[in-house]
Amino acid sequence: MKIFISIASYQDPLLETTIKGAFDNADKPDNLFFGVCDQSSHAIDIGIFSFSNQISYDHVEPEISEGPCWARHRIQKFFNDEDYYLQIDSHMQFQKGWDTYLLSYMQRIQSIDSYSHKLPIITCYPRAFDIVDFNSGTYSLDNADTNTHIIAYREDSIFLKDSFSRQIGAITDVEITHGYLLAAGCLFAPGAFVKEVPYDPDFYFYGEEISLMIRAFTRGFGIFHIPAVPIFHLYTDTSDLKRKLHWDEAEDGNRQVKWHEREEKSLNKLSMVISGEIEGVYGLGDKRTLKDYEFLSGINLVEREIVNKDKATTANFVSSLAVSYTHLTLPTKRIV
Repeated sequence: MKIFISIASYQDPLLETTIKGAFDNADKPDNLFFGVCDQSSHAIDIGIFSFSNQISYDHVEPEISEGPCWARHRIQKFFNDEDYYLQIDSHMQFQKGWDTYLLSYMQRIQSIDSYSHKLPIITCYPRAFDIVDFNSGTYSLDNADTNTHIIAYREDSIFLKDSFSRQIGAITDVEITHGYLLAAGCLFAPGAFVKEVPYDPDFYFYGEEISLMIRAFTRGFGIFHIPAVPIFHLYTDTSDLKRKLHWDEAEDGNRQVKWHEREEKSLNKLSMVISGEIEGVYGLGDKRTLKDYEFLSGINLVEREIVNKDKATTANFVSSLAVSYTHLTLPTKRIV
């Protein structure tokens, strides 16, 4: 089973270790194919990797970059009908056998004879890792936490900016659960995802995940959360290693179109997608409706209303692998 790994990187000193970590810790590294958009002042030498023939590399000067969704859109042009699609950030680490682990859960989900299980997206906000010694590439993974991490709407930030709402992580004691939100930095799906829900380069940052979620949901994809996802993320608010960000004033200063203009365009596009004004591949699908999404999530995106606060903000409305979207299951515990 071939896996295409999409990595959008912006001025990230951990890009090389992310690529190497994915390859070195895979059970079947020869089945991995990388698409990388490196938005940086200095291109990396792909020749340093013994598997360079498995890497499609796109280097972009930072002042030309139009943001993360634009970069992910460029990466998907490298996709070559691989069986699965893994989208991650450029500052990640991996447990041994991560590929076998994800594929085993993917196959378990797809084995259920239910429409909602045929096009699964496994996603979460990953557990953290810390840098012990950057020069030697020594890292500490938070692998003691083996919970199933899910995603809910953040109660104090629903419809924060027009149609946009923030998201928050939560945990559940149900092994495999249905979900209604996704994380763009850790997303594992069948390869069909790339063709049916291709990245819209008009999005910037806010609006990326919700637009991707509802475009996928209305095309028949289902969100699933599994325990102990074997991929770890470096969170900037807890790390001593700081990265430059696309919207930093020093980074954005030389651009003709400023980040806040791209953000405004992104938020407007999100509202247009929700209202059904966007047709074609970047609009909504015809397999499910936003009314179906409202039932699942407790959020009416069209009217911008919370119709079920418990569903929306605590993710109590999750279901086990063997049941459909119309069943309730055990409540979850919020992570504050």
